[in-house]
Amino acid sequence: QLLSEIKLEKKLVPVGREISGVVLEVGRKVTFFQPDDEVVGILPLDSEESGLCEVILVHEHYLVRKPEKVCWVEAAGSVRDGVRAYTALHYLSQVSPGKTVLVMDGASPFGTIAIQLAQHRGAKVISTAYSLEDKQYLERLRPPVARVVDVSNGKIDVAESCLEETGGLGVDIVLDAGVKLYSDEDESASKSQLLSHKHDIITLLGVGGHWITTEKNLQLDPPDSHSLFLKGATVSFLNDEIWNLSNIQQGKYLYILLMIPILEDIMEKLSRRIFRPQLDEPIPLYEAKVSMEIVQKNQARKRQVIQF
Repeated sequence: QLLSEIKLEKKLVPVGREISGVVLEVGRKVTFFQPDDEVVGILPLDSEESGLCEVILVHEHYLVRKPEKVCWVEAAGSVRDGVRAYTALHYLSQVSPGKTVLVMDGASPFGTIAIQLAQHRGAKVISTAYSLEDKQYLERLRPPVARVVDVSNGKIDVAESCLEETGGLGVDIVLDAGVKLYSDEDESASKSQLLSHKHDIITLLGVGGHWITTEKNLQLDPPDSHSLFLKGATVSFLNDEIWNLSNIQQGKYLYILLMIPILEDIMEKLSRRIFRPQLDEPIPLYEAKVSMEIVQKNQARKRQVIQF
């Protein structure tokens, strides 16, 4: 769908674009790497290659070195969530010490990395849990989150909990996991149980707050905009492919200038165990199709990594 929106039509769309492996050969103009280097990266949107291949051709600008202490599975399984977390907390909202961050669905692979990055930057973190298992996982995180709001039974008010935790001031940054746009009767029971309503998110935002949303079809009515206006708050959209889209439209300079340092920092934090990702057991190639079906049905609670 995204490829069609940017007029990049393809008959076949390669899957498995987050990769880690060993450099076998390099072209004569390659300057960053040598054969036998261990690398990790994300293939571009217009790549003809799939990560589910034993050998692929990839431009050096899409790779960074993998630290020796980081295993292959962690490298490939953390790189995209790391980029999303950096985009949300650094480029879209500038997290800093003393800020309060609400991470919706913190037990998800992205939520886990976002919590750890926010805490590393000195922020206080509140998170929502969608099940008892998620709640227990979040409570075991070290350093601990300031508050875990269990919304699995639908009886706890997220906005009320956040305002209570912040002394009525509201949170500085919200990372949602989708948004409930309509009333409960207009949406499925399972979806309405998990997602917070847009009004609740606006209510719990503090003055000058930043709402980072993954909801591409977000619709704000005039009363919503007025509430945001009164608080001087902002809404930003978190698009997974923002750096790759910039690369397609503006050349590789922006990608090299901004994306590569992010990837390098993600690997460095993995090697120091600042990031501890949510990964499933490595999956053999012959189970890749089954794994893909699970992911497409949104039934995977941990990152799925195919290992050769």
